[in-house]
Amino acid sequence: MATARNASHGSTTALLNFVALLCSIPVIGAGIWLSSKQDNECVHLARWPVVILGVLLLLASLAGFVGAYWNRPALLAAYFSCMAALIVILFSLVAFAYAVTAPDGSYAVPGRAYREYRLAGYSDWLRHYALARWPEIRLCLSASELCREIGRDRPYLTAYQFFHTELSLSR
Repeated sequence: MATARNASHGSTTALLNFVALLCSIPVIGAGIWLSSKQDNECVHLARWPVVILGVLLLLASLAGFVGAYWNRPALLAAYFSCMAALIVILFSLVAFAYAVTAPDGSYAVPGRAYREYRLAGYSDWLRHYALARWPEIRLCLSASELCREIGRDRPYLTAYQFFHTELSLSR
């Protein structure tokens, strides 16, 4: 009875890891596609981390699949260790992102339909990071279609009309 239950858990683990293995392929493809976009400064930061994340996911899911399918405890132990490490890394990234953006830097401005944001309202680390990389950020913002899209969808004749318009892109 216990052997049949263990075989059932092994096949479920193998199936889930095979699906994860298949899902890692588009992640790697997206990273390769981002790395081929040499003209866009906005994706420069995400190029290789996406490829590396996809490869790590591929290797971990391959170890989990082989370990579960052929009942290799060493591979399963490596798989569980890798998954635990990936979960800890992801939680750490979420905590870091929250810590550097917790004060959101926004404040209400009388007579405006939107909130203003100032860099001084964010953490010291984020302020320093943004100021050190401002040329790249500026290039990214100027190359994006966002400003042209806002102007195309809502033509503004005066600054007053612009300042009193809700600027969210959700429609």
